[in-house]
Amino acid sequence: MTMPTKTEIKEFSELIEQLCENLRTGYMDAITTHCEQTGLEVEVAATLISPALKSKIREEAQEANLIKKTSKLPI
Repeated sequence: MTMPTKTEIKEFSELIEQLCENLRTGYMDAITTHCEQTGLEVEVAATLISPALKSKIREEAQEANLIKKTSKLPI
């Protein structure tokens, strides 16, 4: 498997943001919905997640108490 390009990562992030808005759902649900609709494997989708999108997913998981909240420095 080849590594995704910056363009592919950016396009995937934009697509997921749009899906979240259109479906009024969270990022994790939008990614799984996209994978189900397009046949994209979840493992491949994981390589397309940008650092910014990963941060939003982490926040979403923390709010849902799926993962422990991390301390943030007040910078």
